[in-house]
Amino acid sequence: MTSETSSSSNPYDHLPSFDPEDPPPVVSPEREELLRRYYPDYRPDRKTTLRVGPNKGEVIPDEIASILESRSLLGSTAMSALPEVPDTEVDLLVIGGGGAGIMASIFAQQAGAKVLLTTKLRVGDSNTVMAEGGIQVALGDDDSPVRHFKDAYRGGHFTGEPELLSVLVREGPDVIAWLVKKGVLFDRDPSGNLSLRKGGGTSRPRLISAKDYTGLEIVRVLKEDLMNSGVSIWEFSPAVELLQGPEGSCAGAILRDVDNGTLKWVKANAVLLATGGTGRLHIGDFATSNHFGATGDGLVMAYRMGAKLLNMESFQYHPTGVIYPSEMAGMLITEAVRGAGARMFNRFGKRFVPELETRDVVAAAIIRECEEGRGVRTPSGHHGVYLDLTSIDREMGEGTVEKRFPNIVKLMGKHQVDCTKQPILVYPTLHYQNGGIASDVSGHTSIPGLYVAGEASGGVHGKNRLMGNSLLEVFVYGRRVGLISADEARNRKPFSWHEVSLGHVERFHRELDREFPGTPLSEAPVLFPDYRKHSHHASS
Repeated sequence: MTSETSSSSNPYDHLPSFDPEDPPPVVSPEREELLRRYYPDYRPDRKTTLRVGPNKGEVIPDEIASILESRSLLGSTAMSALPEVPDTEVDLLVIGGGGAGIMASIFAQQAGAKVLLTTKLRVGDSNTVMAEGGIQVALGDDDSPVRHFKDAYRGGHFTGEPELLSVLVREGPDVIAWLVKKGVLFDRDPSGNLSLRKGGGTSRPRLISAKDYTGLEIVRVLKEDLMNSGVSIWEFSPAVELLQGPEGSCAGAILRDVDNGTLKWVKANAVLLATGGTGRLHIGDFATSNHFGATGDGLVMAYRMGAKLLNMESFQYHPTGVIYPSEMAGMLITEAVRGAGARMFNRFGKRFVPELETRDVVAAAIIRECEEGRGVRTPSGHHGVYLDLTSIDREMGEGTVEKRFPNIVKLMGKHQVDCTKQPILVYPTLHYQNGGIASDVSGHTSIPGLYVAGEASGGVHGKNRLMGNSLLEVFVYGRRVGLISADEARNRKPFSWHEVSLGHVERFHRELDREFPGTPLSEAPVLFPDYRKHSHHASS
């Protein structure tokens, strides 16, 4: 038995017989109707029309609007309290200690820039270390970057930015070769070559992985490289506001020391935002697979400066997040298990969607099953469907699940669910921010001196992302933007501390006052989610 107790019966007490018959393919216009009716992005409820800022007039989720149309954490007094001199001056300030920030810092330092990496928690504490399934990259003999591009562009419903996506798939193989040379222990086939596996929505096997802890393995290697690189590192020092320099440029940031609450003032020739996504805002009250620090800080600060955001109405709800036991709600079960042959069943034991359809289609189909009464009820009153991994061992040999997915087996086992013998109960979990700060292929935003890389940026994937492309984006664009921003920072025309201000924040506050007179607004960045008042679970 699990630790969850209720008057309702355990969902494992009366398992149906699982019918292995293949479900019918999802074809247009059924696909469009399925997404429109059930995928959270397409539903009109819990949305707000922005009234302030560069995205004024766009309709986005309430939780995102709340942090964008917010007041500064600095209040009115600190904004006029810039000291005589900054605490430090650097060429490049990298904000964010996940994969993109680490990669950018390493390459920027190698390019000769003086780099400061500042992060909210510890270096590596990020969504990157939580990425399980792997990285998509065209390495197979029958594969190519062109095929990869076509799959990813189609998977994003042709809404991605072609130039950004083209760079991603072209530079991917070289970045992977670099990671291998650095010592990342990717899985190998019997011949010793990198093992290539299938992911949802792809025409070729191109997923490389390190068991089911791929992101953690890569950060293990990169963190050691970073520590030996000469990059200055400030941990537990999240940015709370960007600083404005000459002609509206970005000239550094204000950081807050988590331990004592004091502010630190950094003057920088360039700032690179690698602050990740927004899963911990629990959009639509969904559970999330995201790291504790994923609260959209970079979006808030860039928006106040006037940076345009892209596709902020679009989020990825990963189809298979654990929904039972409830204390595990949101924990990701990687898509790689479905690529290996795991199957999904409703409470009647019927398969209802091809398991390797695109993530948004699979998630919408699960929500449909639950809303139309074919989901499995948990003791806490939520609903999910069965994800059965036992077929993997039947088809690929006993012990395959434990060998390929040791972390999932271990974590589920801690809650008395042996996924080598019984199914996992799953429901979509908030997983990825498809949109973000608009930028070009060099990471430039619309603000001079302000760059972005990783999940904080928008445009690469469009309105849906295929498995494995986010890790590839983190490392391709982390390296690329790190090199470009370092070069431009070193060559920026010098400016004095007296030319630095928070004028953009004061102007934004005046705009808020005009649009929301007398209305109390929240303060942001949020920095950390508050679980003292609210309990977030997946929608039932």
